[in-house]
Amino acid sequence: MQTEYLKTLVVLGQVGSFSKTATDLSITQSAVSQRIKFLEDYYGRQLVDRGGKVLLLTDAGKLVVSRAEQILLLEAQLTNDLKQQGEKLRLSICCTPTFGVAFLPQVMERFMLREADTVDLRFMFHSLDQTIKELQENEFDLAVIEHCDEIEVGGFHAVELPRDELVFVSAPSLGLQDSEVELGRLFQHCLIARKPDCTSRKLLDVNLSRHGHKVEDFKRVVIVDDLRLALETVLSGGGVSFVSRSLAARELEAGQLLEHSVRGFEQLRRRSVIINTERKDDQEVVSFLECISASFPMGRVC
Repeated sequence: MQTEYLKTLVVLGQVGSFSKTATDLSITQSAVSQRIKFLEDYYGRQLVDRGGKVLLLTDAGKLVVSRAEQILLLEAQLTNDLKQQGEKLRLSICCTPTFGVAFLPQVMERFMLREADTVDLRFMFHSLDQTIKELQENEFDLAVIEHCDEIEVGGFHAVELPRDELVFVSAPSLGLQDSEVELGRLFQHCLIARKPDCTSRKLLDVNLSRHGHKVEDFKRVVIVDDLRLALETVLSGGGVSFVSRSLAARELEAGQLLEHSVRGFEQLRRRSVIINTERKDDQEVVSFLECISASFPMGRVC
């Protein structure tokens, strides 16, 4: 299968119409329709709900898109590796999972279009603690991280990004219709949570402690390390989760998920780019930061 077909479905899930997808990909609307039909026939599942004014991905479509994004990133990396000839500039990048899932595909697509012929690129997803450790060991030239506390890494320059907003999310089937809810109502449901060393979990633990509670006060706690799987579990009505709003933006906009806040809860965490000071003025680093600026909703909380 040609990966252009998968990319077509990814773009369609982002823009919600055949015509906008055709414009973005510089192909005809008929070609978009044919590619989606081919994917649906190939997988034997309906991938797009065509019943409303805005086209929405079905559950099967969202699963295909989540895997397609990974395939497209791997293809970009493979293309970059195959184009290596002689000595090239090297750029090693790491990021924490939320940025990696919500924003990195768009950033990487722009960067590879600019620099694929000139930069030997390596990128990894790590937890915050592992990212800081490997930055200090000079394993990476820069990292994009979400963090609760101010971080200083010797020999590295920090660029602040808009803060990341975390919210509780639930499926409409759970009946939590109010945007502001009492903790007691949330405790009646299963909590889909990250591991204790993740910053979203740490922020949740701090908030609960300030209110005299802990995660064990939820009906049940399920630890899910994969962000996409956690979101799919919430979408299916499996519980509530405290996640970055940017991860669930499409589902919230489509009404497939509802967001909730708790009075007195701190919902913001920091997001920063940490750059090796010796490389902060290198052209490839400047180019990568420009790609973040172009792909990331700079200047506001997200």
